[in-house]
Amino acid sequence: MAAPLQITCTNLSGKFALSNNARLNKFLSDNVDAMLALQGISWTIRTIVGLASVVLTIKSYTKDSTLHIDITTVVAGLDKTLEERTLNWTEAEHIDKIFGKCRHRARVVKARDFKMEGPGSAEDAAFLKAEKLKDGKTASRFLGDQLVQSYVESTGGPGWKAEQVWGFEMVGGERRYTRRVVVWKGGKEVRTRVVYDYKGEVKKG
Repeated sequence: MAAPLQITCTNLSGKFALSNNARLNKFLSDNVDAMLALQGISWTIRTIVGLASVVLTIKSYTKDSTLHIDITTVVAGLDKTLEERTLNWTEAEHIDKIFGKCRHRARVVKARDFKMEGPGSAEDAAFLKAEKLKDGKTASRFLGDQLVQSYVESTGGPGWKAEQVWGFEMVGGERRYTRRVVVWKGGKEVRTRVVYDYKGEVKKG
C-alpha cells in the first residue's frame, strides 16, 4: 500500500514491510545480499533475510524539542531488534543483534542542503540524493524536501561505513517510503535502494 501524504520524514510513525509478495517490495527493491555480505553478515542470516518478510514498526516523536525515531524490526526466524535514533547529528553508540557494535548519528536535512558524510564518490552522492538509481544512469528523485540522513560506522570489527538517506519516492506508480544505502569497506562499495510497503498506523503509547 502507498504511504499516505501525512506520513513524512518528520512524521514517520507507522508499520512498513519489505515483503516477498511478487507485486510488492523485494521485487521493487535492490537485492540486499551484496550489501549485507560486505557488512560481514553470515550466509545463514542473509538467506533468512532473503526469504522472510521484514516488518518495521516506527514510532516518531518529539522530546525536549528534538525529533526521535524508534524502530523495531521483526524478521521471521531472527531476534527482534530495536534502534533508537535521536535526530540531532550527535554521535551515539549501540550494539545491534545483527550488525554488532556501531557508532551512529542522524538528522533531518533538506534535500538541497544534503552533503554526503561518507568516503564515497560523486556517483554515491547522486544515488543517495535520489538523482540516479544504482546503475548511475537512470534518473529518479525524492518527493518533498525533507529527508533523514544517517551515518553509521562499525566499531566492533568488520570495519565498514554506511550512509543512508530516507525519503519518499514514486515507485511502481505509488508513493513509497524508501531508504537509499551506500556501504563502504576495504575499497569496495555497494549501493542499495530498499522500498517499503506501508501497512498502517501504530498504536500510541
